[in-house]
Amino acid sequence: MGRIWEDQNRYQRWLDVELATTETLAEQGIVPPEAAAEIRAKAGFSVERINAIEAEVKHDVIAFTTSVAEFVGPSNRYFHFGLTSSDVLDTAMALQVAEASALIFEGIHKLQNVLKKRALEFKHTVVVGRTHGIHAEPSTFGLKMAIWYDEMRRHEARFREAAETMRAGKLSGAVGTFAHLSPETEERVMARLGLKAAPAANQVVQRDRHAHYISTLALIGATLEKIAVEIRHLQRTEVREAEEYFSPGQKGSSAMPHKRNPITSEQISGLARILRSNAIAAMENVALWHERDISHSSVERIIFPDSTILTDYLLEKTSNLIDRLVVYPGRMKENLDLTQGLVYSGELLLALVAKGVAREDGYRWVQRNAMRVWDEGGNFREKVTGDRDISTALSADEIAHVFNSEKLLANVDRIFARVFG
Repeated sequence: MGRIWEDQNRYQRWLDVELATTETLAEQGIVPPEAAAEIRAKAGFSVERINAIEAEVKHDVIAFTTSVAEFVGPSNRYFHFGLTSSDVLDTAMALQVAEASALIFEGIHKLQNVLKKRALEFKHTVVVGRTHGIHAEPSTFGLKMAIWYDEMRRHEARFREAAETMRAGKLSGAVGTFAHLSPETEERVMARLGLKAAPAANQVVQRDRHAHYISTLALIGATLEKIAVEIRHLQRTEVREAEEYFSPGQKGSSAMPHKRNPITSEQISGLARILRSNAIAAMENVALWHERDISHSSVERIIFPDSTILTDYLLEKTSNLIDRLVVYPGRMKENLDLTQGLVYSGELLLALVAKGVAREDGYRWVQRNAMRVWDEGGNFREKVTGDRDISTALSADEIAHVFNSEKLLANVDRIFARVFG
């Protein structure tokens, strides 16, 4: 990914745009065919030479065209013919983004595959659900990952749209009026490059496209952080239902040899913040003065390499994190039983209502026994069985049926069928 944004590749994409334009103009009889052929044969550049020229002229595109001219010779007068700098810059950026997007798609698909594999592995592994950080009702560990998979599938669709939106270039000149080249030329050049012509532009392709793209990367990062935060919570000593793989020889603390810290998840959480901050910068780039200023340019030289590189990196990190995640079903069972059956309070309430008990009465009966468990300790099922109101409404077998996680998880297979088909 880093290679895509290095100077060598950036200038090569500029050259691709220039050559496609020159050859199209030759086909249209605007540039002599022999000149276009000579330009194609001889065109090259030197990054070092471009940097040296730019240090003097303070203009990167002029430095680039000057370097190319030194390779081409007399035919260079037809190089950059009818173009303004942003015609080259914005169209070439679309090519770079297309390259970067292909790698990000690979990362998305890899993560989806890993999530699906592990979701199916733990499809029926019972774990206590938590809302507000407090034990709620039983769930399964596989369902957590199925939810993440489904979210990444939505991200794939969002990213496909954002990448397609960025696949647009322009050759419409200094203020977008096609004063020097025709719309037909633009369309033919874009087709040659595998891009689309922006329907309307001023000097630049409009930056709502770029903001959409960077924001989509930030949203992907938000989900990766969501996954990382869950794993960080599950690895806490008091929970310890899952933890990051800890390799032989790895050390967790300079002071405490026992430590095994969720460092990868914490890294994911931290770097996702960079993606979100870059999304704000991309939105700030949308509003430019009149037909164009260059306030966006310096920002994009940072946020596009950084955001695509970070997204690619974080997708790989998260895939490896999930693939090698160590899961402790035994500990999950211990935690499920930690509250002595309180997680079945909702099912007990519904059982009472189904027997004709008013919901308000049933809620009061269940809650008073639940509060006794919180305050005094003891087993919820035993207290419920000894409650005169509840035991009058429900038989011992009916109460036993309430305290069975299988009933609460009977639809997990159907959820998986909806997610995975």
